Amino acid sequence: MRKSTVIISFLLLALSGCTSTIQDTYFNMWEKLGVEKRDILVDRVEDAQETQQEAQQQFSSALEEFSALINFDGGELEDVYNNLNDQFEASKSTAEDVSNRIDKVESVAGSLFREWESELEQITNQNLRRDSQKKLSSTKRNYESLVRSMRKVEASMAPVLSALQDNVLYLKHNLNANAVGALKGELNTIQKDVKDLIAEMSAAIKQSDEFIATIKS
Repeated sequence: MRKSTVIISFLLLALSGCTSTIQDTYFNMWEKLGVEKRDILVDRVEDAQETQQEAQQQFSSALEEFSALINFDGGELEDVYNNLNDQFEASKSTAEDVSNRIDKVESVAGSLFREWESELEQITNQNLRRDSQKKLSSTKRNYESLVRSMRKVEASMAPVLSALQDNVLYLKHNLNANAVGALKGELNTIQKDVKDLIAEMSAAIKQSDEFIATIKS
């Protein structure tokens, strides 16, 4: 069987099953091809980091579009609604990408740590085993802190998306100047939520850099 066929087969298994056994088999296959789990983890953390940077830009764009709606002063209100709806849909898609990237980080990290713990039992030199155990414990602590930060970002996206959806649907049902006036009170809340979300993303992105540096060292 060709390498490409093997890769595709295990990829489909990993995506469909996502059990620890399938994940381990999938990542072990990559190791046989010369790609270490540690390297895959770094790549996936970088991917999650990049997706969060994209999400920062997207949620900022959605906020700008909502602000434009609140400052609406004549013209085609339906065009403004369509633009806001497009921004909402793009934000929702970006949020899903962030969640998927975090899931991918967790899958390879779980496989890496299971392998590491299993290999500890094979080290007969007690000093070397203790040193490797300390490194594992430190890496897991840093990783768990990183994932908590990422999941906090994920959770913070939900209320922003909910608020955007509420406003988009309300505007859809009431395409008139009165509807715009009714939504003005929502701007401050959405601004604060988006500002907090972007700050949390920045913190997670910075923590990703620190984790990657630790892994590479």
